[in-house]
Amino acid sequence: MANGSRQAAWEFFGAELKRRREDAGFTQSALGVQVFVSGGYIGQFEQAIRKPQLDVAQRLDEILQTDGFFERMWRKLIRDQPYTEYFAHVVELERLATQLSEFEPALIPGLLQTPEYARALFVASNPLATEEYAEEFLRARMDRALILKDATRPKYWVVLHETALRTWVGGATTMAEQLERLASMMRGRKVLVQVIPFAAGAYPKMGKMMKLMEFEDAPPTVYTEAVNSANLLDDPAVVKRVQAAYDLLRAVAESPKASLALIESVAKDYRRCASTT
Repeated sequence: MANGSRQAAWEFFGAELKRRREDAGFTQSALGVQVFVSGGYIGQFEQAIRKPQLDVAQRLDEILQTDGFFERMWRKLIRDQPYTEYFAHVVELERLATQLSEFEPALIPGLLQTPEYARALFVASNPLATEEYAEEFLRARMDRALILKDATRPKYWVVLHETALRTWVGGATTMAEQLERLASMMRGRKVLVQVIPFAAGAYPKMGKMMKLMEFEDAPPTVYTEAVNSANLLDDPAVVKRVQAAYDLLRAVAESPKASLALIESVAKDYRRCASTT
């Protein structure tokens, strides 16, 4: 399903939600209470600004007595997404975010990856995948990154561990190009990057990736990831603790200026290595 037709389908989902909500006599706020979201969220679902999660679609069916209509439509729309079910929501939220704050302990974040780096990661996890499947993955990964080229792109702050710079992914040339692109984006003020050096030793939330997403008219959300599963968390107390942890990560990391110098230095090391092989 093309992006335009998928968006039209989500708009139909929202229009049906509004019609059936009004037929049942619920205000947005009253329905939100029943399905454990805010009335504002219901309004965003109806306008196709946000996409509900599966459990919300199921509760809508239960409260509005729609015999599984919203769950079936949700499953159809998510199935047509180029992302896994748990990650499709994150992609939608990235597009809506006004600020993204991300920590990656071992690799370059997806929004900043070059095609060659992303391909090497994919092949490492999917050694028997067809070329067609690999190309589909790469198209989706590169399409995601287009939000950083948009005039309304979110403010993007990334903290990396030095491990992400030093781990060979795809060879010396691939790593050199990846780090050179990262440095170029930093110099172009597309992203603010800080690096936690090996010398820092132990650091907060060691080894655990996290992404904080902030929005103009909705509460912030935290995304964390495990093996073939993930969590989207918007409980205010949880988000506050993650924000505090992210502040500590920024504190132990090198400054943006020193981080840029380190990234460029490591990129030069990879270039020298590539020229001798």
